[in-house]
Amino acid sequence: MKEVEAMDLENRAFLKLRPVQDAKLAQLVQPMLLPQEQVLQQYQGIRDGVVFTDRRLIAVNTQGVTGKKKMYAVLPYTRIQAYTLESAGVLDFDNEMQLWFSGLGCVTLEFLAGSDLFALSRLMDQAILR
Repeated sequence: MKEVEAMDLENRAFLKLRPVQDAKLAQLVQPMLLPQEQVLQQYQGIRDGVVFTDRRLIAVNTQGVTGKKKMYAVLPYTRIQAYTLESAGVLDFDNEMQLWFSGLGCVTLEFLAGSDLFALSRLMDQAILR
């Protein structure tokens, strides 16, 4: 769990994610993808992001002043035991997803209000219920 904590997945400022359509984030992870693996959804924070493929979740943590240093956390769907989704409320403006990984524990992702939680739910269901 040390590696995930070093990536700061629990730092709320890191993971205020919004959906993105541009290819910049996908290009960062492209060299890591297996043949026929496809990017399904991408979410970007200020500097960091999360890419959901058809096989895994890849979190990209941009480090340093220049942002050239990157750390990648690869979280395979096969290790997910359960997940929760929480929609935004009156005083809480963010959506939240919690994923429980076997051998790792809980990883929390926060999305800006308006993110399609049902699309995330379908993605998770397709990935873990195959």
